[in-house]
Amino acid sequence: MTSFSDFGLLPSLLKTLKTMRIFKPTDIQGHVIPLMMSGQAVVGVSETGSGKTLAYGLPLLNHLKALEESGDPVKRENAPRAIVMVPTRELGEQVAKVFKSLTHDTRLRVRPALGGMTLEQARRNTSGSFEILLATPGRLVQMLEKRLIDLSDVRLLVFDEADQMMDQGFLPDTNIVVDACPVDVQLALFSATVSTTVQELMNDLFSSAEVVRSKGSGKVVSSLKTKNLTVEDGKRWPVMEKVLSQRVDGSTIVFANTREQCDKIAKELTDKGYACVVYRGEMDKNERRANLKKFRDGKADLLVATDLAGRGLDVPNVARVINYHLPKEMENYLHRAGRTARAGRPGLVVNLVTARDSRLIANLEGNKPASLEKKTEHKGKPRVGSTKRFNDSRGKSGYAKSMGKKK
Repeated sequence: MTSFSDFGLLPSLLKTLKTMRIFKPTDIQGHVIPLMMSGQAVVGVSETGSGKTLAYGLPLLNHLKALEESGDPVKRENAPRAIVMVPTRELGEQVAKVFKSLTHDTRLRVRPALGGMTLEQARRNTSGSFEILLATPGRLVQMLEKRLIDLSDVRLLVFDEADQMMDQGFLPDTNIVVDACPVDVQLALFSATVSTTVQELMNDLFSSAEVVRSKGSGKVVSSLKTKNLTVEDGKRWPVMEKVLSQRVDGSTIVFANTREQCDKIAKELTDKGYACVVYRGEMDKNERRANLKKFRDGKADLLVATDLAGRGLDVPNVARVINYHLPKEMENYLHRAGRTARAGRPGLVVNLVTARDSRLIANLEGNKPASLEKKTEHKGKPRVGSTKRFNDSRGKSGYAKSMGKKK
């Protein structure tokens, strides 16, 4: 599919896309949208910044608006027809912004019930009738237990950023939510990577789903430039200062592996006259959100963060990622690198490399023996091959039975 008009979307959605100047579907959108439009359960594995929200958002909105236009609008209170599950409030707010822009012409209603807001606020948000619920698993389970929400009319259930959701231990909550939905609910799951727990969820609920892996999944994008800078005798700061002296057209995220490292880097930056904000776990949620807002609004050019910021956050104008401390796992590296060079824009990742990082660097360079020079520079590997689409070995059955719903 080379155009959104090829998918059979409603005129109201095509009008919105035209207004937003979005004309050509991305790789993941081109394969997922037709599957979801046909009612198929879908698992989408795609690199960050590839357009997963639109991939599920457009068919979801199309289905709900079509029901309304056929004379079957939502009438019951507290009973949404679609749920989008996200792991954190910050990610939920990102998705809400995308849906707000997409519903300009369809006028469908999106209501949030997210962790970090009070239960009373979530209750008020979901009072009355509306079409789409945007929720974190823990908050949604709490509302189900208190009978504040009714999922008996849900037609579509989407798990967004499933890898982060599962990393936070939400697998039992996701099963509770699925069990509260109708048996023939259409399921969709999207993730940048497939961890062990995500695979468990796929095996449990998506055994008959169509799995789509974009050609860039598990790789850095081709518009990403990488610099590996060797750190000698553990002296990272002199290398860091040289990096910061090289200006970029945009903001920078500095990654550390622990909260303690994060705070130490932030103090060093502040002492040296660099304005920065911190984003990590175990800090006041309001402070964390305020810091992220400052960074998003351009009031701070440097964000010092742990891997909490590496998962799913979409911050415009991030031109550079600095791995002050490299992660041990390739999966975490890919998430960090995915904060820049998004949606085809150029980006730079700078790695401060010590001897203990040789294994990761070797993997990044294609499993070649690691030879760390003073400064090595290379482009992200071009993505090769085509999108892979395949069925689970158990095959597909009819529409209602192929939703992947656990009996």
